[in-house]
Order: sequence, then structure tokens, then C-alpha cells
Amino acid sequence: MKRIMLLGSGELGKEVIISLQRYGMFTIACDNYLNAPAMQVSDAFEVFDMLDGKALDAAIVKHKPDIIVPEVESIRTDRLYDYEAEGFHVVPSAKAANYTMNRKLIRDLAAKDLNLKTAPYEYASSRITFEEAIKKIGLPCIVKPLMSSSGKGQTLIKSEDEIADAWEYAMNGSRGDLKEVIVEGFIDFHTEITLLTVTQKNGNTLFCPAIGHRQERGDYQESWQPSVISENDLLTAQAMAKKITDALGGAGIWGIEFFLTSQGVIFSELSPRPHDTGMVTLAGTQNLNQFELHTRAFLGYPIPNITRNKSGVSSVILASDSGNSIPKYVGLDTALKEENTELRIFGKPSTREYRRMGVVLVNDTLESDIELLRKKANDISKSINIISQNKV
Repeated sequence: MKRIMLLGSGELGKEVIISLQRYGMFTIACDNYLNAPAMQVSDAFEVFDMLDGKALDAAIVKHKPDIIVPEVESIRTDRLYDYEAEGFHVVPSAKAANYTMNRKLIRDLAAKDLNLKTAPYEYASSRITFEEAIKKIGLPCIVKPLMSSSGKGQTLIKSEDEIADAWEYAMNGSRGDLKEVIVEGFIDFHTEITLLTVTQKNGNTLFCPAIGHRQERGDYQESWQPSVISENDLLTAQAMAKKITDALGGAGIWGIEFFLTSQGVIFSELSPRPHDTGMVTLAGTQNLNQFELHTRAFLGYPIPNITRNKSGVSSVILASDSGNSIPKYVGLDTALKEENTELRIFGKPSTREYRRMGVVLVNDTLESDIELLRKKANDISKSINIISQNKV
């Protein structure tokens, strides 16, 4: 039995721990708040600020994990290099966790070192350089903190009178010590996809069927699998995915986002872990869902193949206001009257506006109309009401 520590204990980490426990592993869930979803199913847990290097060191010394699995970006990732040098197995690698924590590192690796096609971009660390970067890129443009996740701090700037607010929002949404932004040219895309990519210790790189997704406020709202994509675009995306995962190293699943445009495939972002949009694989769309693929890959277990079983859609269930205790959910019984429908309530201990609290999963045959499935899933998610408790 190996001891496996997750750094980050949200809904994705919860599914990873469930998968690990099916293989008899001892799991330790860490996060900065008590009763996080993964803590509810782990063998042990720790609550501390994972950006605090000393606190992170203390947790490692206490639990002596065989494997360290970063599940969020808000970690003192430079410490992971030290742990790896000391013999700990970091998933997928310390380099991958560090590069993808910081948009500057991963974007320069993709665009400059690997020559992948990306949106035009500039960096800015002050209000003056921010305005200069916008002038170079032009409007409309996208602004993102170099360190953030789930759309925090991101803005689409369409006019000059939005610049000041975008800068403040980016600074407030930044994680860690780095107060810097990336300004990206707006990409006129017809489809945005996630290509779940699996790197193995002793096997070939594998790819899941492409996942389409829709975002609002820079955050995932729904995803569907498969997404319509030409064979040429798929092969291009797969080649780009293999190139960048080879450069970062390690075994596990990667959520790699691409824009599909009339000018071809453009690399967007990468996460070296299960991806929000990959929740759709819990709908039985594949023979192995993304969490099973991730755990098999970093444990070194074989993955003979990835096969497409069904068409499916995931649609998030969002909180509409804030409360500091476990909410009530209304409408679950009605939702489950629908055929081929499942729910995952994440078990988060509090609410805030737009916080993801659960997901609706629907599936049908391979020949089914994906647009009808999307409508079904979104209608169900909207029918579920979350009643916050002890409102703040």
C-alpha cells in the first residue's frame, strides 16, 4: 500500500481519491479549508495554506507520502523540486507543476521553445506596462493573472473604459506572490476543446476523444464528448499535446485546451491533472474515466486502450448566493426521473455566488444528437435549486 498525498481537495481530488482507494492506496487530502470534498473520503487530511512552504514541508514530514499529487495551482510549487530531488514521486513531475502554475512559463515554453501556435501575447507587471501591452495587442483582448484558476481575475476587454477595472480585477484574482498579468489577443474561434492526454511510465501517449466546452466568466459551465473536429485538426492537436507533455515529463492525465479556428488549431492552456471539462467522462462516455486514467498512469498500471462508449454531457450546478454552512438541494428527485441521468453533488461545506456545487451527467448512444443532450443536461441543472444556509 502506497501513501498518496493530494495537494488540493476539491471535487476533482475527491474522484481521484475514490479511484486510488479502489487500488488499496492510503490517501491524505490537503487543502486550506476544513471538510473539503476530498477530505470526506480520504484516510487522513491536513488543513493549511499550501502557499506556505514551511506548512507544506511539515505535512510532508508528518505523513511521509510515497507520491505527491498536486490538484490545484495554489501551491508553493518551487518546493516540489526539492521533494522530487529527495526521492518523492511528484505527479506528473515537479517541472510540470511549476510551469503550469505560472502562465508565463507555460506560454513561453509553448510559443518560444516548442513553436506551438498561440494567441499573440504580452506581459505586464504595472498599470503603465499593462496599458502599453494592450496597445501592442489591440482590442478586444483577454487579460489573465499569471497565477490564477477557474477564471478568477480574467476579463475580456472590448473598450478603453474597461481597462482600469480589468487591471484591478486581475490583481485581486491573482494567486500567490506574483502580481503580473498576461494580455492575449482575442481569438475568433468556432470551437474550444479539451484534449485529455495520458502519458504513461511504460507505454505510449494516449488521447481521449475531444471534449467540447462552454465557459462563462472564464469558468467551465458545460462540456460534451465527443466534440465535432476534423481529422486534420485532431491530428494537429494531438501532435501539439504530445510535444508539450514530452517537454514537461512524467506520467498522468493532462487537460490541454485548444481553439479551433478557420486558420487552424491554436494552443490555449494546459493543466497537468484531471480537468474540469473532463467531468463528462463520469457519464460513461469512455471505458475509463479521466480519474481512473490518471491514477493508473501515475501508479504505473497498464492502460491497454481508451475506447468511446457513449455520447455525454456535463452541466454544472451553481450556487446563486453565499452561505457559510452546508446548503440544501431542491429538485434532485425530479432530476433523477430523467433517463440516463446521474448527479454528483460535490459536498462543499459553504456556498458563494457562481461556486460549482455539483454537476449533471447525461448520456445516450454514440449516434445521439449532442445538441439535444446539451439542452437536456442544461435544463436539468437549471431545475436544481441550492438554498444557502447561514447567509452572509
